[in-house]
Amino acid sequence: MRKPLLTLSAAAAAVLALAAPAAAAPSGDTIVTFTISTANLDISVPPSVNLGAVFAGSTVTGQLGNVTVTDSRSALSATWTATVSSTAFTTGGGTPSETVLPNLVEYWSGPAISTTGTGTFVPGQPTSADAVTLNLPRTAFSKTSGSGNNSATWNPSLRITIPADAVGGTYTGVITHSVA
Repeated sequence: MRKPLLTLSAAAAAVLALAAPAAAAPSGDTIVTFTISTANLDISVPPSVNLGAVFAGSTVTGQLGNVTVTDSRSALSATWTATVSSTAFTTGGGTPSETVLPNLVEYWSGPAISTTGTGTFVPGQPTSADAVTLNLPRTAFSKTSGSGNNSATWNPSLRITIPADAVGGTYTGVITHSVA
């Protein structure tokens, strides 16, 4: 009689083995990170320009040379604004007769010469009719939409009104472009 009990127990063990859930395989999680490197938002300008010679009481006009904003931030919202400002132009000791004030300095960006990347690039002053005085910082160029790396280049112009009482000499001033 004992033999049938053993057979019955083996059959019960087989049924139980089929009904039992399988043991989960061992596992482990690994958190993976990486960095997409970014660079800066930069602006490059010509180091100097000579607009030539004029007489007192007239105007001098000329282009500054290429100004380029390079946005290498790889930003999701890659917008920026370039501004421009001017110091007074002076000669000699910088007396009133040796000074041309920034409110006599007009600027216009003109259109973009070239752009790269996606988005909308907007000139601050597309034509000479849009010229602004530089007695306070003005928008020179901007990028109002888009993402990723981009750049814009323009060749702005100046028109400087020389006061009638200005004395002769070489006048020097600084036009500053910045970007943020």
